Amino acid sequence: MTTKNGTSGTRRSVMKTLGVAAAATVAMPNVSRAQTISWKFQSTWPTKDIFHEFAQDFAKRVNDMAGNRLKLEVLPAGAIVPAFQMQDAVNAGILDGGHGVCAYWYGKNKAFSLFGTPPALGWDANGFLSWMNYGGGYDLYNELVGSIMKLNLVGFLTGPMPCQPLGWFKKPVTSADDFKGLKYRTVGLAADLMREMGAAVTILAGGEIVPALERGVIDGAEFNNPTSDSLLGFPEVSKAYMLRSFHQDAEAFEIIFNKGKFDALPAELKAIVKYSAESASSDMLWKALDRYSKDMEALRGRGVQIIETPTAVLQAQLDAWGKVIEKLSAENAFFKKVVDSQIAWARRMRTYEIANTPDRLMASKSILKI
Repeated sequence: MTTKNGTSGTRRSVMKTLGVAAAATVAMPNVSRAQTISWKFQSTWPTKDIFHEFAQDFAKRVNDMAGNRLKLEVLPAGAIVPAFQMQDAVNAGILDGGHGVCAYWYGKNKAFSLFGTPPALGWDANGFLSWMNYGGGYDLYNELVGSIMKLNLVGFLTGPMPCQPLGWFKKPVTSADDFKGLKYRTVGLAADLMREMGAAVTILAGGEIVPALERGVIDGAEFNNPTSDSLLGFPEVSKAYMLRSFHQDAEAFEIIFNKGKFDALPAELKAIVKYSAESASSDMLWKALDRYSKDMEALRGRGVQIIETPTAVLQAQLDAWGKVIEKLSAENAFFKKVVDSQIAWARRMRTYEIANTPDRLMASKSILKI
């Protein structure tokens, strides 16, 4: 049988069938029916901390883009292991992944802290992450994790943090001499820095700091920012909050996964994890600038003294950094290899930035009247 336009009935039937199939393809896209991979992903942060929220923001990106193929179940510090045991748990496969900072693994090898809280080199955390991605930082990070420490981990650095405050004190720090004998909480290389300045350093996880301040176990402490510090309860035990410091002025978060499990993922899921970390990195900074600035204003309303760290204290920190870098570079060849790479990158990058960037403080005073 032939139709009026010369098309046979059989051919017309086939074309009709193909058309229906095509329409069905458009209406019902191909969705993977593979069983969902569900991973336990623990942060090193208390539930109430904004850092735990940042971990959730990253996981939501992964979950949304992966559909039903990969799901990260976000747990707070202590849900399965304490904060400082998270890396060991991921390495062993007890946890599938986690969100924290490299400075927490400083006790295993001090070079770890170079990938979380590097020395004050004139850069900010965005500059540090530029070194990680384009200056050979990831090659060195992977050498430390895989070749030197022989850990079964895959890691991504994300989330450039604004400069951290000097911290909360029973009474304001007015000179570098005030640190001599001061019982002070910090983590990572900042511990070496503050010891160089004469402080008696105690290393504590975030949720342990305020109780230690309240009991007088420590005289002063830093955690990170006005939002986290408020949520963790610092204003309840101290009213002297000192901003500006070089002890941790270029920190970023670390996201890790068990390498065996990560390597078993299909290529597209690995890409989703990687690009989710990069996407969450920008969003974290945007959210941080919003929330931190609001919460600093709220602290003023709660009777907290917002105090700028004296310039003499800042210079003493920089002098101490020079001594710490020299000492640890002499003790640890890999540490020297990493810090030499960072210094070379920061020198080139900052030469450009200083030549190109106008004085933003000048603009703030002129236009914003700050």
